[in-house]
Amino acid sequence: MGKYFGTDGFRGEANVDLTADHAYKVGRFIGWYYTELRKKAGDSERAKIVIGKDTRRSSYMFEYSLVSGITASGADAYMLHVTTTPSVAYITRLDDFDCGIMISASHNPYYDNGIKLISGKGDKMDEETTNLIEDYIDGKLHVFDRDFAELPFAKRNDIGRTVDYVSGRNRYVGYLISLGVYSFKNMKVGLDCANGAAWTIAKAVFDALGAKTYVINADPNGININENAGSTHIENLQKYVVENGLDVGFAYDGDADRCLAVDEKGNVVSGDHILYIYGTYLKEKGTLAENTVVTTVMSNFGLYKALDEKGIGYAKTKVGDKYVYEYMMNHGCVIGGEQSGHIIFSKYATTGDGVLTSLKMMQVMLSKKKKLSELCEGFTVYPQVLENVRVTDKKAAQDDPDVRAKVEEVEKRLGESGRILVRESGTEPVVRVMVEALSEEECRTCVGMVVDVIKSKGYAV
Repeated sequence: MGKYFGTDGFRGEANVDLTADHAYKVGRFIGWYYTELRKKAGDSERAKIVIGKDTRRSSYMFEYSLVSGITASGADAYMLHVTTTPSVAYITRLDDFDCGIMISASHNPYYDNGIKLISGKGDKMDEETTNLIEDYIDGKLHVFDRDFAELPFAKRNDIGRTVDYVSGRNRYVGYLISLGVYSFKNMKVGLDCANGAAWTIAKAVFDALGAKTYVINADPNGININENAGSTHIENLQKYVVENGLDVGFAYDGDADRCLAVDEKGNVVSGDHILYIYGTYLKEKGTLAENTVVTTVMSNFGLYKALDEKGIGYAKTKVGDKYVYEYMMNHGCVIGGEQSGHIIFSKYATTGDGVLTSLKMMQVMLSKKKKLSELCEGFTVYPQVLENVRVTDKKAAQDDPDVRAKVEEVEKRLGESGRILVRESGTEPVVRVMVEALSEEECRTCVGMVVDVIKSKGYAV
């Protein structure tokens, strides 16, 4: 993980951790670097970079800063305007852009923002390139066997231009509609758009497929994105589905790369449930490649027990949809994701796509002629307790022999009826202690056993 770029881009509070100057420099490097790569490949055409943004007030500021940097370096910037992260990934690879940029802080509050970089293949930018961007920001760039104190500006007819590319967003909507295997006629569907990027796209897709669509939180004003809305506040959609007698509800986050669902009874259907439902569906059809569902280490223990019952294998990656996708590509898997609702259907997309996820859940419901609650049968969620311990040295705390010994003691205590996971935070000086067991009381007892040792050894702040 770099100084500025984490597993999900360069993120922080707008004009505090992530400034307009940072965005300008990202644009300067990206515009120059991809133009240089083209030149070295014997291509005289300038680089093309496509940009989307969510509905945050600061997204416009970062968009203009990025565009200034890109065009000043001699590349062209194509503007999708307000759109979803998966739409940027789709258009980047479909239309042969050198790279894509999404301006969003996903599920974070409006005052945060982020710059997500997407490779020409539609997946997340490689660390080698983001490390070069960081070096440029810090004034120590070395690339192409040269040191650069500053990058050259494009001049005269080499200066880049901007292109309105809303047509690309519209083609993405058309692509989603084309994936609708069944008509949604007579289906009453609720959508919570989080006052974010999906606010027009999701309804357009469901309406086109014939659903009777009910939408909440689709009135963005720049500061209400994710505010008591969307997948991080799904209780609003739960209530809405029940009160209006809907068949199903889907909740997205700010950039719509994740989706959680609500069944007709108002119960939350998590990312783990979605993996179980779709993995089982593919298994029954004989199309579950490698007979494997890809998860992260944070998936619920109940998911693994349920997959075992169905004879379905599973893989566990580090937390982050980036790692899920890498595993899927390396091993030929077709379904994977996170408990939080980042679900990747590799046959159709290179990243988590909330609207696509909801379409796939509709497909299973209609194909099997079952309600969403019925599709969840066979998966029992184990109680989970997670405690974050702020520490002076997270690696030392996790590797301490006494801490490790206590973790092993808990593992033996839980046996086959639960699990413990102790891991470092990727962004904070925190050790996370998580236990899943048959009862919440047992979870709390086991978590406390480990946390007490961390504190007694003097690591806790």
